[in-house]
Amino acid sequence: MRKKLVSILPLLLWVSVCLGNQPPTRIISLAPSLTQEIFLLGSGHRLVGDTRYCVVPEAAKHVEKVATAMEVNVEKVVRLRPDLVVATSLTSPETITTLKKMGLKVEVFPQPLNYDQICEQFMRLASRLGKTKCADSIVAASKERLNALRSKHTPTFHPAVFMEIGTKPLFTAIGGTFLDDFITQLGGNNIAHSATSGLYSREEVLRQNPDVIIIVTMGIAGREEKKRWEQFPKLKAVQNHRVFIVDSYQLCSPTPVSFIDGLEKVDNLIHQHQKNKQHD
Repeated sequence: MRKKLVSILPLLLWVSVCLGNQPPTRIISLAPSLTQEIFLLGSGHRLVGDTRYCVVPEAAKHVEKVATAMEVNVEKVVRLRPDLVVATSLTSPETITTLKKMGLKVEVFPQPLNYDQICEQFMRLASRLGKTKCADSIVAASKERLNALRSKHTPTFHPAVFMEIGTKPLFTAIGGTFLDDFITQLGGNNIAHSATSGLYSREEVLRQNPDVIIIVTMGIAGREEKKRWEQFPKLKAVQNHRVFIVDSYQLCSPTPVSFIDGLEKVDNLIHQHQKNKQHD
């Protein structure tokens, strides 16, 4: 009997390894960006749970909600029996530890600092889902769009840009963040690049007098904030009608595709006004 057990042990180990390498079929996502990427990879049907803020694409709204932006219902997560939980560094380390202690497989993706890291993390997720070939195609197409965008305009216009990602208090993107890289990819200069904190005063924005103001928000709040900036007619961004509102879901939950979608949208807005100014 003992000899039989010894003889089949290698087989049992092989089966265990193979099963362990199988792509997950029941996934819980704790971040909107990861949810979007799972759908991009054609694996939305594997999602059994996500957060209240996972509303893109439309199908994500109908997945069972297990978390808010910061708080996770651990009991509900366990009850859904996921074979993979994906999260970003915005999920607290304590929650991650608790989920792992419950025997769940958890993979944490750090907050990307630039477009290249967004693509790298997308490829890492794709590998885990067995979707590397699909991801290769998506990333290649995304980079082609970025190259086309870079070659579209002559490098003569490098606007000073203020990106507002919070209103009360005023909050902005600083250096070393993917939103700072977003401004750089536009050919712009982030006026808050050297700041040590995202907290920013309206007086400092007025002093630096940016060419472009990008308000990253939604609905009434965005329109009200645009009106607030328009009360300062000496601002170059106001004078040249370059105060823009961009959907927060498009910029704050980046995927290789949504990052380029946002770039193309803002680039078209900025340079359309530049063309109009040249024709005046």
